[in-house]
Amino acid sequence: MTDAKRILILTADAGFGHRSAANAIAAALQETHGKECLIEIVNPLEDKRTPAFLRDGQADYDRIVREMPDLYKISYRASAGAVPSTLVENALTVILFEVMREIVRRHRPDVIVTTYPLYQAPLRAVFAISRRYIPLFTIVTDLATVHRLWFHDAVDFCFVPTPTVRDLAIEYGLSPAQTQITGIPVHPSLAQDRNPAALRAELGWRTDLKTVLAVGSTRVEHLAEVAQVLNHSGLPVQLVLVAGGDEKLYRQLQSVEWHVVTHLYNFVKDMPTLMRAADCVICKAGGLIVTEALACGLPLLLIDVLPGQEVGNAEYVIRGGAGERASNPIEAIEIMYHWLARDGELLAARARNARCLGHPRAAYEIADKIWVAAERGPRAKIHHRRLGLRSLTKLLSRYNVPWEEKRSANNDDPTAQPAT
Repeated sequence: MTDAKRILILTADAGFGHRSAANAIAAALQETHGKECLIEIVNPLEDKRTPAFLRDGQADYDRIVREMPDLYKISYRASAGAVPSTLVENALTVILFEVMREIVRRHRPDVIVTTYPLYQAPLRAVFAISRRYIPLFTIVTDLATVHRLWFHDAVDFCFVPTPTVRDLAIEYGLSPAQTQITGIPVHPSLAQDRNPAALRAELGWRTDLKTVLAVGSTRVEHLAEVAQVLNHSGLPVQLVLVAGGDEKLYRQLQSVEWHVVTHLYNFVKDMPTLMRAADCVICKAGGLIVTEALACGLPLLLIDVLPGQEVGNAEYVIRGGAGERASNPIEAIEIMYHWLARDGELLAARARNARCLGHPRAAYEIADKIWVAAERGPRAKIHHRRLGLRSLTKLLSRYNVPWEEKRSANNDDPTAQPAT
């Protein structure tokens, strides 16, 4: 294992999508290169030196977007401008510099991958100060509405999900050579083409009914109401209801007298299998669930759309003909009736469109690019167009952030000397 390439994946836990993308890349690398690589997934926001407002902000994300959607929408848009983004990047450099430098020292990566937008600016500062550039890749985890902070010219590659996001990346300063459309990476198991009927039999579901998978969580409103309407619809379907760990929702679903074939789950660890066995999915417009559904060719009935990036996710699905949005349970049942009419003609069309939008092998495509960079490894040359080294050291000094490197006589510090 001493010669294994070290691949550091940085993520966060503000929602499920960032870590899910990190896990997908790790799984693809492990499958394709095994013992040749040492993969570590780290959340810098969990470091005790990270300010509390950033650490706690991960858990507060759901509450803020749910209880104060207008405030979230305004702050999201206001911070996406060129000047505000630069100010935020400078602030992140000051706040996270020591954390990032310590992570780089501790893990000694040959390549760094980030699935969260707050890390590129402080990493660029670490590279500039140490004069040692580690190949850096960003994986954007939103389909259409993407914050400017995702795009930083210090990266080797920015992997984007759609042409729309690639256009944004170039508009915000990346070169075309720095961007690549891959889709959002999903777990490699979703790339396996398995027979839905066989999977249903394994799961103990009916094999002769259209299967509607409804995925909830504490982030999803109205799932119980939509399920109740379907329960009394008379449609020839079976429902697979996943509460997503929401105990209150799970108890509520358990108390219902179901008139259609129904399978209840609280929390599942093997969502890819459930998706591969379903005909469509009812869910919110989160980047993770939308991406996974498209990778499986599942039409999406979106019953909840949070402000900010989820609006773009919903628009992408609807514009691509892969799903529809229902603002209330009555609209949801109307859409389901239309999908299933004439022997499921519209449902089949939605499924074809979903397959066209999906990227089930995105994780493998990204992993191949990462591996090439890992074999090349760090280098001494560095580009820092946005903020010169002198300006950078002045910024860190102004806020009393220790930045000067102490050269180690035995060269134990991996950032102390330039790469050869």
